[in-house]
Amino acid sequence: MLRITELKLPLDHPDEALRPAIVQRLGIADDELLEFTLFKRSYDARKKSSELHFIYTIDLSVRDEAALLRKFSEDRNVNQAPDVSYKVVGHAPEGLTERPVVVGFGPCGIFAGLLLAQMGFKPIILERGTEVRQRTKDTWGLWRKNVLNPESNVQFGEGGAGTFSDGKLYSQIKDPKHHGRKVLHEFVKAGAPEEILYVSKPHIGTFRLTGMVETMRHEIQALGGEIRFQQKVTDVLIEDGQLQGVVLENGEQIASRHVVLALGHSARDTFRMLHGRGVFMEAKPFSIGFRIEHPQGLIDKARLGKYAGHPKLGAADYKLVHHASNGRSVYSFCMCPGGTVVAATSEPGRVVTNGMSQYSRNERNANSGIVVGITPEDYPGGPLAGIELQERLESHAYVLGGSNYEAPAQLVGDFVAGKPSTELGSVEPSYKPGVALGDLALALPDYAIQAIREALPAFDKQIRGFGQHDAVLTGIETRTSSPLRITRDETLQSLNVKGLFPAGEGAGYAGGILSAGVDGIRIAEAVACSMLGLKD
Repeated sequence: MLRITELKLPLDHPDEALRPAIVQRLGIADDELLEFTLFKRSYDARKKSSELHFIYTIDLSVRDEAALLRKFSEDRNVNQAPDVSYKVVGHAPEGLTERPVVVGFGPCGIFAGLLLAQMGFKPIILERGTEVRQRTKDTWGLWRKNVLNPESNVQFGEGGAGTFSDGKLYSQIKDPKHHGRKVLHEFVKAGAPEEILYVSKPHIGTFRLTGMVETMRHEIQALGGEIRFQQKVTDVLIEDGQLQGVVLENGEQIASRHVVLALGHSARDTFRMLHGRGVFMEAKPFSIGFRIEHPQGLIDKARLGKYAGHPKLGAADYKLVHHASNGRSVYSFCMCPGGTVVAATSEPGRVVTNGMSQYSRNERNANSGIVVGITPEDYPGGPLAGIELQERLESHAYVLGGSNYEAPAQLVGDFVAGKPSTELGSVEPSYKPGVALGDLALALPDYAIQAIREALPAFDKQIRGFGQHDAVLTGIETRTSSPLRITRDETLQSLNVKGLFPAGEGAGYAGGILSAGVDGIRIAEAVACSMLGLKD
């Protein structure tokens, strides 16, 4: 296969225009082009004055590939296409009695379990929350009735935290083995639209994700895997530095010398248990801040200019960074075009926000986190100190919101001016159960407030209207990533507990659906190599 990059076509080109454009670009006859597939489609809207084009990367086959490669030997935009197909590292032998255990059934746990099942290892997967349909009902219970189920919510349950998000499927991780393509192909097989294989910033949305994770669960089960819901791991069995199994809340012990920890970043009780058992972990940086909401039309106009509202482009997004004078970095996080701000706590008496979009991205507001990076120097005290900081901030936000799961909020103009808000303007906040207007300067440390106050006017210079007075800030965003890392060695096992494989976002090795899925594949391969006595 060959690959063409930087093939530009007008935004409104018909589908049938792609083939003749490829033929013209290569200077070949039409019958010499045997087949082609879209690998990537993007656009560059940074220059508002220029015409907008789709920019394609195309994989194709021709009659005489060698001759064409010689012809374009000096053209960096025509090359041999890399092999992105997935190849398993091995298969379980007949009669293998040990079964690996996967703790957690979010994106990382799903892909670890799926790959282990596809290799014949028949994993046992333990999820503390409920299956996705019941979980959705429980989550809506908080949003609509102010009733929290601590074991079934935005953070816990089938599909993990990514289920109630924008469903973004892109990442900046290094992926030399193209595991990300395996993730995307499995999602398409499970019901995702095929466009996620080629659009530059693919997303799925919550409603589609719920059906997809059910389909993937059924495949794991059909391959001999076992998935147990409402099975919380409360202890690990370790002898002489070797993991022997896990203990469930009901007292049941499951023996296994190969356990994947795909916990997610909110399993604080499990982190404390692991720390108490001496599993090596260390504090790591994360970020804290607020959610900001604007009319989506404002973002579309600022980012896309005359192309705002174009049906082929959809709702516009943004990515912003500001380096504040106090040395802090402020940046947009988990931007959700045409979405909503959601209640994301998993613990009673605490308030946490996150963002969510459906596939259509057709809600009135755009939202994103506006967050400040912090490091263990800001929360000294050991591996669990970041968790303790999150808990203090979330508990205080609960009080600021009225102690009923409403979230504290403030107009952007009032926040920058340093005065409390008393009434909303034209932007209606989407957070449910609701917001309590006041002074968000009370919600975060002074250094974070100072940095965000400086950043918002700077962001307004990049996106006109970003600093509009009645845009809404909703607090607080604290679970941007895990505040600790369960450090692993070159075999992807815990530094001091053999057979324990920390994985995904909770262990500090991923940040989002795609990277968590990729890490799940890497971990499954490491488990398989260990069980088969192979070197990865």
